[in-house]
Amino acid sequence: MTPALEWFKSSYSSNDGPECVEVALAGTAVHVRDSKTPHTARLSFADASWAGFLGFVGGHAD
Repeated sequence: MTPALEWFKSSYSSNDGPECVEVALAGTAVHVRDSKTPHTARLSFADASWAGFLGFVGGHAD
């Protein structure tokens, strides 16, 4: 049996707005879902790809 994923939100997220994603780490994969609809489809990325994405958006923050 596969263990349940432990989802978390960014520390930059607030409970005031509806725009939020949740992330779960699972071995070498990172899963991302919409917090408003957690039971719908989610995206999965290799951990290296996710790290590259975070590096990119971190350098382009407003």
